[in-house]
Amino acid sequence: MKVFRTEDAQDAYGEIVSLLRAGGVIAFPTDTAYGLAADPFSETAVDRIFRIKGRPDTKPILLLVDSVRMAESVIHPSDVFYRVVEAFWPGSLTIIMHAVASLPANVSAGTNTVGVRWPIAAFATGLVSRLGSPVTATSANRSGMPSPVTAEEVQSQLGDSIDALVDGGVLPSSGGSTLLDLTADLPVLLREGPVPFEALVEFFEGRIRRRVA
Repeated sequence: MKVFRTEDAQDAYGEIVSLLRAGGVIAFPTDTAYGLAADPFSETAVDRIFRIKGRPDTKPILLLVDSVRMAESVIHPSDVFYRVVEAFWPGSLTIIMHAVASLPANVSAGTNTVGVRWPIAAFATGLVSRLGSPVTATSANRSGMPSPVTAEEVQSQLGDSIDALVDGGVLPSSGGSTLLDLTADLPVLLREGPVPFEALVEFFEGRIRRRVA
């Protein structure tokens, strides 16, 4: 496994993008915890993520984008989607929408929905921009283990099962992004994160609910 550092990103992007285009899986810093990046249009690469994490194949994998236009390439947007992203993107809000038919079924875990997020983190947005298409960003952990906030934690959990690791130092949060489901008439908060429920209640003027456990 090759290790890069974010301060060397300008020199490393080309090699990392080549790894992704060849079906590789890398760990990298996002604006919450470390994530696993792969080409979501490569079913083989996505299958590797499930094996690396020991993740149930019933759990979808979220995607990072670098623009609303790129999000439109993998989802069916709605009017409320555009309102939400204008208010909260870039940021730590993942929005779940209906997926386009061209997205491999293993990304959505057969749900025909996918979460998309435009992050703030400089390396993550730079990687997406240079690849020119979305990347996966499920947390770089073994399923059921804490999401890693250091490169050392990634190595401890995943070892040499990944092709490369981008060390971005200590990250701010292991809790992951806020997850908001917009696939139904009433928005549903699936997971609270850096964007709090109260901010969403204010934005939707009370027309939102939390998922019932």
